[in-house]
Amino acid sequence: MIYGIGTDICDIRRIRASLERHGDRFAARVLSAGELATWKARSARWPERGVRYLATRFSAKEAFSKAIGLGMRMPMAWRLCEIANLPSGAPVVVLHGGLKSWFESKSLKAQVTLSDESDYAVSFCIVETL
Repeated sequence: MIYGIGTDICDIRRIRASLERHGDRFAARVLSAGELATWKARSARWPERGVRYLATRFSAKEAFSKAIGLGMRMPMAWRLCEIANLPSGAPVVVLHGGLKSWFESKSLKAQVTLSDESDYAVSFCIVETL
């Protein structure tokens, strides 16, 4: 049964501007430790790829927060929600700390998809009861 649905569209130019203004602090505020390492590696090879990576993760976390009905209030926090990839490349939501405990206590599972094109990143998330 569907618990919640969330979607988000993010202007990549806005993410780029935030990075220019705040540097790595902005990425460190939004990304988990694992995501931050990936972002740094991608940014080092091709800066635009790093910006797009950050924008898609930002968008996916916003979509997830809407699907669980909390928005950006506890236990939802940027760094407690990680958007990782399976070996196949499919995105997967990995939760940490209090958010993980809250999510598991409600017997929920999440599915997420994300994409980017030109100036926008978009994400869609479905949260279901087990």
